[in-house]
Amino acid sequence: MTPAHETPVRVGVFGLLGSGNLGNDGSLEAVLGYLRAEHPKAVVDALCGGPEVVSARYGIPATRLHWYRGEYRTASRAGAVAGKGLGKLVDVFRTAAWVRRHDIVIVPGMGVLEATLPLRPWGFPYSLFLLCASGRLFGTRVALVGVGAAAIGNRATRTLVRWSARLAAYRSYRDAPSRDAMRAMGVDTARDEVHPDLAFALPTPPASAPSEQTPRPPGPVCVGVMAFHGGDDDRARAEEIHRRYLDGTTRFVRALAEDGRPVRLLTGDGVDVPVVAAILDAVDSPLVTAADVSSLADLMKEMAAADAVVAARYHNLICALKVGTPTLAVSYAAKSDALMAQMGLGAYCHPAREVDADRLLEQFRELEQRAEELRRTLTERNQVAARRLQDQFTALTAALFPATDHPHAHTLRETP
Repeated sequence: MTPAHETPVRVGVFGLLGSGNLGNDGSLEAVLGYLRAEHPKAVVDALCGGPEVVSARYGIPATRLHWYRGEYRTASRAGAVAGKGLGKLVDVFRTAAWVRRHDIVIVPGMGVLEATLPLRPWGFPYSLFLLCASGRLFGTRVALVGVGAAAIGNRATRTLVRWSARLAAYRSYRDAPSRDAMRAMGVDTARDEVHPDLAFALPTPPASAPSEQTPRPPGPVCVGVMAFHGGDDDRARAEEIHRRYLDGTTRFVRALAEDGRPVRLLTGDGVDVPVVAAILDAVDSPLVTAADVSSLADLMKEMAAADAVVAARYHNLICALKVGTPTLAVSYAAKSDALMAQMGLGAYCHPAREVDADRLLEQFRELEQRAEELRRTLTERNQVAARRLQDQFTALTAALFPATDHPHAHTLRETP
């Protein structure tokens, strides 16, 4: 532990945290749990999207990520355009000043090196670049911990992401395709490690596996939905993609209700709420209800009580797999396919861009037929994930925290 006379290590956490995305907040919760267990004397604060939420929920001081409050609203008037432009300049100095006050800044998980959902280069990629450049300028160690990455088509976004990764002092990824994507974008990943997503470190509620001695009627099915409009390269046909996704998902939910199955609709981000409302309006069955969730813990409780889960959002999938419930992924990116394969359910992926309700039902019925076998597989894979995440936290301590805090810590590995 740090001796009483020494200044505590100052740790910042950075990202679109407290902004309504449950997966991002779950990654933050996992890192805060690690810091409180392994480095309890560290002084922690955040630079994030929703500072009020982060402070209230996690008990740490938090600062707003952007100077301009309308950063994520479309700028159509001249005043809004000017405000955004001025905000980009002001954020250079705000970010630099915040970074300079810290010894370490951790970016906890999240898909910060990808554009699998619509993303403008001067939004979060620009903010991440400012963070990593400021860290290199002031000698603050910036760590991208368990992050997601993917090939990026837009040149400006790709350039900002590549330089952010190069300037970071530490990088690890949540799956092998993420590391491969960064290597393909020109980042030297020879010393970068792959570990399970940080959300696998969160506490898990017990799953309600059906008893073999007491037969019971089929139980509820959790269906996680999302406001899916394709990726960054699909803007021209975003509405068509969304309509196809919504129509196919609605037909699937209606078929489950007609079979007498209770269905719980789940979200993973505040933007998903209108999708739930549209499905409830279209199906109009007392068997179809919506769950009110505000954290990954809430999601896991719902999923632990279900017989099966069908979900699109990446962290909804993680929650379902973590509690050991047989899961079918409505997959919108390679990260979902990689996760399902890692957990032994690679055969149960369905494309989000081409949701076919009949095929989805066929896959779902096959999933349920193999439920007991798949639960055993998930138990084994979760044990492996827990061990590998402990390795992640051990490596993070060795790379980032000074030797005075942990005598056996290694010297920081700088990456070019």
